[in-house]
This record gives sequence, structure tokens and C-alpha cells, in this order.
Amino acid sequence: MNIGLTGGIASGKSTVAEMMRSLSIPVIDADIIAREVVAPGEPALDEIVHVFGEEMRTEEGSLDRKKLGSIIFGDDEKRSKLNEIIHPAIRKRMLEDAKEYKENGHEHVVLDIPLLFESELQYLVDRILVVYVDSETQLKRLIERDGSSREEAAQRIRSQMPIEEKKKLADEVIDNTGSKEDTEIQLKTIIEKWDIH
Repeated sequence: MNIGLTGGIASGKSTVAEMMRSLSIPVIDADIIAREVVAPGEPALDEIVHVFGEEMRTEEGSLDRKKLGSIIFGDDEKRSKLNEIIHPAIRKRMLEDAKEYKENGHEHVVLDIPLLFESELQYLVDRILVVYVDSETQLKRLIERDGSSREEAAQRIRSQMPIEEKKKLADEVIDNTGSKEDTEIQLKTIIEKWDIH
């Protein structure tokens, strides 16, 4: 079974992913793969350079994230062009990794995808687990984590689908407002319910 793990920014998804790893369930992290697919020698990097220009590559041959960021910032057309290059590469790599884990005897694999719903990737997974915190806790944790202002943090939260919406679309929800132990108990209950071992 492919399990989709998602949540809102600063909802504690990484904590839950770590707990799953410690229970020997493989976790494939979309954010890590997003960095890997634009590494030197990867077709996606060549495609980015082809579309956005040679200056997107640093002298060392890697992606100049800052330059790319400044080009796509506030330009929806360019951002969606970039997504058309990167997203298929990320999906392909995630499915390849999942297949490999399964061939090596892992029955269940977690696909950790922050923007699972926003990117409409539900079809990649069999079940969806959302890590939830209420909006006030989310805001507070984001400010603490990144040292951002209340306004910056609120803006970043608003750029994602509301966590209440994600909660409705989930097969199961972990409420991560309480203690780490509390979160772990909820996770173990879901794992038993889904018969993951």
C-alpha cells in the first residue's frame, strides 16, 4: 500500500514521518527528491537551463536556486512552466523508489508529499494520512520555527490549501496539537487499523 502523508506547513508532518521510519516503514520524501531531480547530470536540470537560460546553472554546474527563484517569483506563467518540468520528474522518481522498496520486501511505503492535494497527486496513493493542527497553533509554530513575522507566517499558510479542507479529504487524521507521545499513540492506532506491519 502507498500511504500519502501530508499536512499544513508547521503541522508536524516531519515528526510523524520520522516516527514511521522508526517503525521500519520506508518514507519517500518529495522535498528531498525535488532537490535530487535538479542535481547536475539530471534531465530536469538540463531542461530548466534550456527553458530559463544558461545563467540558471552555477559555475559548479548545479542549479542556481536564488536566480531561478527571482525569475519565477510573482510570475505564475514561469512558475507553472517550472512545475511542468519538475513535477513529472519528482513523481517518476517517487514511484520508482516505491517500486524498489516493494521489490525489497516492504509491503507498505509512505509518500511524504507536502502539497499532495494542491498538486492533485491523490492518484499516487491508496490512503491519505493528514497531520493536523488548528490554525492558531500552526501560526505560532511557524513563527517559532522560522522566526518569521506573524504576517509572513500567515501569508505562507494562506498560500496552501486550508488545513481544515485537507482534514476533510483524509482517510485518517493525526491531531498533532498535543504532546509527541499523544501523536505517537494516534499513529500506532492508525497503523494497527490499516494493518501495517
